[in-house]
Amino acid sequence: MDALPHKTPTLDLDLSGRIAIVTGASRSVGIGAATCRALAALGADIFFTHWRPFDRATLDWQDDDGPARLLDELRGTGVRAAAAEIDFSQPGAAEAVLDACERALGPPTILVNNATHSVNVTWDALDAATLDAHYAVNLRTFALLSVGFARRWPGGDRGRIISLTSGQDRGAMPTELPYVATKAAVVAFSRTLSVEVAPKGIRVNVVNPGPTDTGWMTPELHADLIARTPLGEGRRVGQPEDAARLIAFLATDAAQWITGQTIASEGGFGV
Repeated sequence: MDALPHKTPTLDLDLSGRIAIVTGASRSVGIGAATCRALAALGADIFFTHWRPFDRATLDWQDDDGPARLLDELRGTGVRAAAAEIDFSQPGAAEAVLDACERALGPPTILVNNATHSVNVTWDALDAATLDAHYAVNLRTFALLSVGFARRWPGGDRGRIISLTSGQDRGAMPTELPYVATKAAVVAFSRTLSVEVAPKGIRVNVVNPGPTDTGWMTPELHADLIARTPLGEGRRVGQPEDAARLIAFLATDAAQWITGQTIASEGGFGV
């Protein structure tokens, strides 16, 4: 058998001319916003979603003008950018996102599923309403948005679906039963979807960012996580930019041979 021809490895990270949807970019210090910046830095046009009512109801601090500032920031880099406030708990949310993106920028080539519903609840307080609220955002809209993206994909090797999980398979997460159940479904769903849409040229992967400091950590938790993160060297835990860099790489042609994977970017946490 003749030897295969030699090819020089290339690292094509250019996303110019591509359009990315990033869900859940309400807060300027979150993973969603960091992902928007990382993709825009590689030349992608950005359509992001946000839902400030959830942040207002669940966070101790507010960032109401975060989406507007992010939009201005992205446009200032020279890419096209648009945004929409959409309630992912509604059955029609997935199609609304895809339609809004197409109207504003054109058909998307990259989908980043970052939007999440998470409310702490102990096992003995778990009820149907709490489960349904997590299911609606974390599984139903995520799944419909992913398959909706794939249905509309015209073909070609540049389709990307990248979703966020939380390492729920690596250890217990007390008081987060509905969250871990729905986020575990993201991993299982993505693995099978990656096989089904591969013939269309779509790569499907999942990113586990590990504990990430987006402003919600108490000083005590922060100190504990630093001590358990080998690459932190006693200095830091994960930052939104750590996850965003991995997501941006998976969106490029350099990652064209990666699909069906769950990849951790967590500094060795839990090893």
